[in-house]
Amino acid sequence: MVRNGEIAIADVKRILRRYWWIPTFMTITLGALGLTASLVLPKKYTSSTVVLVEQPTVPKDLIRPVITDDLNQRMASMKAQILSRSRLEMIINKFNLYADKRSTTHMEDLVEKLKSAINVELIQPMAGSSDHEPPGFNVSVTFDNPQLAQQICQKITSAFMEQNATIRITNSNKVSQFLSQQVDDAKAKLDEQDKKLAQFKAEHSVTMPEQEQMNLALLNTLNSQLEATTQALARAQEDKSLNESMLAQQEANWKATQVGLQNPETQEQQLTALQDQLAVLLAKYTPEYPDVIKLKAQIEDLKKKMAQGPVSKAPVDTAQAALREPPALLQLRTKIKQDNFNIADLTKHQGQVQEQIRAIQGRLQSTPAVEQQLKELTRNYQTASDIYNDLLKKRETSVMATDLEHQQEGENFRVVDSPSLPSAPSFPKKSVFFGGGLGGGFALSLGILYLLALSDKALYTERDVEVCLKLPVLAAVPSFDVRGHGSHSKLKSNLKYEGIVTSKA
Repeated sequence: MVRNGEIAIADVKRILRRYWWIPTFMTITLGALGLTASLVLPKKYTSSTVVLVEQPTVPKDLIRPVITDDLNQRMASMKAQILSRSRLEMIINKFNLYADKRSTTHMEDLVEKLKSAINVELIQPMAGSSDHEPPGFNVSVTFDNPQLAQQICQKITSAFMEQNATIRITNSNKVSQFLSQQVDDAKAKLDEQDKKLAQFKAEHSVTMPEQEQMNLALLNTLNSQLEATTQALARAQEDKSLNESMLAQQEANWKATQVGLQNPETQEQQLTALQDQLAVLLAKYTPEYPDVIKLKAQIEDLKKKMAQGPVSKAPVDTAQAALREPPALLQLRTKIKQDNFNIADLTKHQGQVQEQIRAIQGRLQSTPAVEQQLKELTRNYQTASDIYNDLLKKRETSVMATDLEHQQEGENFRVVDSPSLPSAPSFPKKSVFFGGGLGGGFALSLGILYLLALSDKALYTERDVEVCLKLPVLAAVPSFDVRGHGSHSKLKSNLKYEGIVTSKA
């Protein structure tokens, strides 16, 4: 008797002795059914191949590939295109697939049926590999004809390889064209910034920051020139004043000598005036200066005249006297005219220098603003230049990568083995069906035996009696098998039951 769903070893042995034929029958029967099903069911043949992804022959450090998308995404896109309705319908028409079902089945259903027969699976990278991209993929086609399965697998594999090459070349060309357009636009912007910068430098050539030191040096030079011109102008004005005073005095002395004899007092005053003039000239000039020498000669002559005594002279006509004006006066008048010319020239030069100084000062004052504008223009030019150079470098890399794609030197697909021609069906497999039938029959028989054990309510042990009747056992009479070993177990159980004495009895 089974208690609480638990089966003891004794119960198992009893069930097997009693129903040994059930596992044998069920296992053999279901195994035979499985084998029969493997022979009767329609045969399916699977043709498969492995396609590896070859990396570019040129290292990526030298030429960076244009297409850097993930292989999983690219395979999903290619799979959607290759297994599209139009592509599969072309394959159905080319190989005349499902000829017996075309009249009764829609093309969409046939396409879905063929699509379910095609399996594309990526090969997972090895554990611990640094490259997370799949090294390749498997293509398998299951069909009821081995030759057609091989041909369809070949067609699908070729479609993947062609699609990959087309996609890579097309995308490379698009990237190259896009970069070429960007380079042209960047070149136009760079030329525009270059033109603005050149025009700005031409308009502000004298106020550029690099001209600041030159302008400062020029300003210092002009200040020195202004100071020298001012000093020269002051000296010219002093010379003019001195010459005018000398001319006035000598002219007065000469007129006095023309009017009458000079008295000693007048000569003394004239000598004193000449000596004062000599002192003034010596303060400014050296003794070798011509005016100093002439003035000394005049003083010597006057001293000689004073030593000779007064001399009487007849009155002289004023007009004639003017015509006979001494050379010293004429020279002084000439010097005064020269002084006036020098003063005018120095004054003009002083004004010009001052005007140049104001212009230089204006340049220096405007230099900070010009420098700020120049920095902005230079920054814009440098940015445009960096963008242009970067795009130009990328375009050259793209062109080389596109050439590699055209030469099939980039990443491409390589078929390891041609699609196989299956010699044995992949479905149904006799070993799988037969083994499944045997295993299923044996498992089913175990379930049946378990149900039989649960349904058996007979009492076989003292424990069964105690559990069932809930009374303690006082004594048990051994069982006597009067009919030998071949008697039914039910009789044995009855004899055992009759030989048990409970407390209630």
